[in-house]
Amino acid sequence: MATFLYRLGRFAFRRRHLVALIWVALLALAGVGAAGAPAAGNSSFSIPGTEAQKAFDLLEERFPGSSADGATARVVFKAPAGEKMTDADNKATVQKTVDELSDGSEVARVTDPYQGGGVSQDGTIAYASVSYKVSGMELEDSSRDALEGAAEDARDSGLTVEIGGDALQAVPHTGTAEIIGIGVAAVVLVITFGSLLAAGLPLLTAIIGVGIGVSSITALASTLDLGSTTSILASMIGLAVGIDYALFVVSRYRAELAEGRGREEAAGRAVGTSGSAVVFAGLTVVIALVGLSVVNIPMLTKMGIAAAGTVAIAVLIALTLIPALLGYAGRRVRPAGEKSKLLGGGRAAKKPQRPNMGTRWASFVVRRPLAVLLLGVVGLGAAAVPAASLELGLPDDGSQPTSTTQRRAYDLLSEGFGPGFNGPLVVVVDAKNSDDPQAVFKQAGDDIKGLDNVVNVSPAAPNKAGDTATITVVPDAKPSSVTTEDLVHDIRDTGADIKADTEADVLVTGATAMNIDVSQKLNDALVPYLVLVVGLAFLLLIVVFRSILVPLKAALGFLLSVLAAFGAVVAVFQWGWLSGLMGVEETGPIMSMMPIFMVGVVFGLAMDYEVFLVTRMREAYVHGEKPSQAVVTGFKYSARVVTAAAVIMMAVFAGFIGSSDSMVKMIGFGLAVAVLFDAFVVRMAIVPAVLALLGKRAWWLPKWLDRILPNVDVEGEGLRTVDDRKDEDRELVRA
Repeated sequence: MATFLYRLGRFAFRRRHLVALIWVALLALAGVGAAGAPAAGNSSFSIPGTEAQKAFDLLEERFPGSSADGATARVVFKAPAGEKMTDADNKATVQKTVDELSDGSEVARVTDPYQGGGVSQDGTIAYASVSYKVSGMELEDSSRDALEGAAEDARDSGLTVEIGGDALQAVPHTGTAEIIGIGVAAVVLVITFGSLLAAGLPLLTAIIGVGIGVSSITALASTLDLGSTTSILASMIGLAVGIDYALFVVSRYRAELAEGRGREEAAGRAVGTSGSAVVFAGLTVVIALVGLSVVNIPMLTKMGIAAAGTVAIAVLIALTLIPALLGYAGRRVRPAGEKSKLLGGGRAAKKPQRPNMGTRWASFVVRRPLAVLLLGVVGLGAAAVPAASLELGLPDDGSQPTSTTQRRAYDLLSEGFGPGFNGPLVVVVDAKNSDDPQAVFKQAGDDIKGLDNVVNVSPAAPNKAGDTATITVVPDAKPSSVTTEDLVHDIRDTGADIKADTEADVLVTGATAMNIDVSQKLNDALVPYLVLVVGLAFLLLIVVFRSILVPLKAALGFLLSVLAAFGAVVAVFQWGWLSGLMGVEETGPIMSMMPIFMVGVVFGLAMDYEVFLVTRMREAYVHGEKPSQAVVTGFKYSARVVTAAAVIMMAVFAGFIGSSDSMVKMIGFGLAVAVLFDAFVVRMAIVPAVLALLGKRAWWLPKWLDRILPNVDVEGEGLRTVDDRKDEDRELVRA
């Protein structure tokens, strides 16, 4: 592989005009496609194979035109102190609001509070439900404006009016903190390279890669039903790995120049060596992201594949566009150890009299490996303690900041109708195969009324054919409570008994039931996902390092860092520690998709640093150094660059903490903390300590396995052979 990539790097350096033109054309093509595509919204949410989804699909089939997937809104009214919503003036205001809401072209129906039981027992709170013909993703701005306008008119009369539901759900934005993250990355690159031009190349290529990836996602968003969150997460991961991959190639290029090689040769060798590490690091990230498809949740699968595509683009750019731009830069990108005139004078820096920081740190770890290992493991173990209290759930209006109208509407409904009113359960009774559907509907309603923790059960509402009915059940606890989850299971157990007696299916759906099914599905998929992703990456790393223990150590180190990251997420987003600093206005359960998504991404990123750092160690060991000295040599050449890469990745991820989307905010924080733990504790401390303790055993590989494994030559041994042949040819010419 190293030889192939070496030739690719030299080709890109020589044919830089062609390579640059291809990438500019791809960027322009993606940009044109994105400009002409409809705006992305919130993608449809489906969970194949779950009871809640089966019931939802049945509703669409048996109740045509009901707009089961349409947007909804609840306009909640509260009377001033001392008044009631049944007072004549207040009632007139509500009636006027209902009339205004009914005028919209996208409105399917509006329920009158005074005719549909929408007034609380004490008479102080009432609500009107609005159903739309289209989903929240497709809802026109004019419909949202009309909804907010009607509420504002009612407020002018003295009522408190708030709006809940998904009709006002906004497309998330990432805020200015993302720009700050890129700024931090720029500063770190300038410090690392001592050159503005060398620092600018990774930033430029990363932005081009993300531009192509995100523009392609935007262009295909409507066709493939990709939500706005998909492009945000793809840009987050693509920007981080794009900068890092380019950083490693440029750094190796400058190191090759410092050894006296010509610029084209240095570009070829940089791509052949660091480029090999980039390929395998990128493969681990792609495997982890594409592996999310095993969960069989379409939204999660699309997010993973879209992010994986952006990572693949980052790898291709590092292998082709970086050497091409280095060809354009010429002598303005200086060898390692030299600074630009702007930053230091343009002359070679004096050779340092003492080893660099990476060498000194690695030497210390090699001398005290057991102490460093224990300290690192105990520290991460302490950080992981909060993960034992992890609670999962899907966000609803109750998790919104108290400053939003959705959250205030949620609280008003809880006050007037009880906490369970915000998470009603929809029971679908399919009596198509029953002899007496009406009797089945009555039996189902009566049996559910007899269950514990039920506040209200509505009469069965059959469809036109009379073979299917819906029953709305209001629990007495909030949607995210264990009590409500137990009630869902109790209803399903009751449904199983009804089916045994009458052949009728009783299915539970609704947002709360969907949440419970999603959490269960994700929990069931976590172990198979870990086995698949870690197993494939383990095999890949065996090929890269030609060792059994090094990949095993890499996987165990990942588990430590990801558990510690989960602990930090729970402490901030669930317990509320430092929540004000992180902009978390409301604590609550961790999003159900967070653990499995974070496991996939963190595993891929953890293997990035493992590959970049340990390949340098193996390169030194293969070329004759003792195991302990090889660890020090690996740190001598890689520690500075890996540190810079980790700081950059943390800055980019931390920038997304400013997002208005709670999932993006949570993932940005979790990934930033995970990189901190994995890069600086696991890879910089635990890894060298373990390798020092193992010695030669770290690089042990059974002979039979050594014979069958392909030789991918990540260390660039084939390039040394190429250089040797060139030296021999020069000697022959001189002779």
